[in-house]
Amino acid sequence: MWWTLGAACNAVISIAYFMISYAIARPLVVSRQLTTNALGAATAAIFLTCAVHHGAHFVHMLMPYTGVDLEQGLAMRKAWGPGLALWDLVGAVVAVYYWTLRGGFGGTSASPQLFKDQVEREQRALELNDAVLQGMVVARMALDLGERQRGMDALDSSISSASKMITELLGDDRGQLGKRPLRSSPALVEGMVEGRTDAPGAGEDT
Repeated sequence: MWWTLGAACNAVISIAYFMISYAIARPLVVSRQLTTNALGAATAAIFLTCAVHHGAHFVHMLMPYTGVDLEQGLAMRKAWGPGLALWDLVGAVVAVYYWTLRGGFGGTSASPQLFKDQVEREQRALELNDAVLQGMVVARMALDLGERQRGMDALDSSISSASKMITELLGDDRGQLGKRPLRSSPALVEGMVEGRTDAPGAGEDT
């Protein structure tokens, strides 16, 4: 009977989804990111709700054996034809396969590998801002003192540090300045430079 295959597959899907939800939520709880990592929490919640949904199908189809909710249970059994049963089989295979890709609980218990660590991202952004800001301050002071070479060295060091950090954040050479544009539109500083070159007296010796 097709409903038997459907019930078995829904049970497998439900168990797999419960385990996946736990594997995602546990490291978020341990690292206290459950309330700050919205993407991770939402993903865990999606798997949890799907697990409950498929588990409910399984329970409803078994209820007639206990004499409870006979009308609903028998109606669900009757509705579960070959189309639904085979699709449930595909879903069960995919759920189990996904679980094997995660490597069980062992590979993900230390940290939520599927999601960006919000605290780490904020820390890296602060480091990037600090590196650039310090370089700009040193360069400005050097130029004010007439030490042009020192100012240029500070600018070069600041650009190099920013490029390295951006590269690390992106994971490839996309962050290396000069190789390819990082913005979809010109930066504000470009407009400021153009504005200065168009200004009256621009380029004149002082």
